Amino acid sequence: EVQLQASGGGLVRAGGSLRLSCAASGFTFDDYAIGWFRQAPGKEREGVSCISSSYNSTWYADSVKGRFTISSDNAKNTVYLEMNSLKPEDTAVYYCAADFLLSSWYTGAPIDYWGQGTLVTVSS
Repeated sequence: EVQLQASGGGLVRAGGSLRLSCAASGFTFDDYAIGWFRQAPGKEREGVSCISSSYNSTWYADSVKGRFTISSDNAKNTVYLEMNSLKPEDTAVYYCAADFLLSSWYTGAPIDYWGQGTLVTVSS
């Protein structure tokens, strides 16, 4: 059974930091790009960042470049999203996801696996 267990959300003030974790199981970790989407109230879900261990590649949405850093611990089958300089517009439910293609984060293609969301709230 595929599982993507997200954790680390919470309430933080603008300018603060949070680290999200996504623990994966039930599939071959190295074969997939794993990362995060987010959905703010009243908005469509958007890709935030992902990492592909097999291709040693990362992708970031323009809105988070320079502030967010994604990394993976292949020994723990876990992906981390370090979020710094948070802004109120980063407030959203963040969803961990896994897909065979890194490009799925920005092409809108269907995603293979979804985890549950974790709420990030940034106060001004």
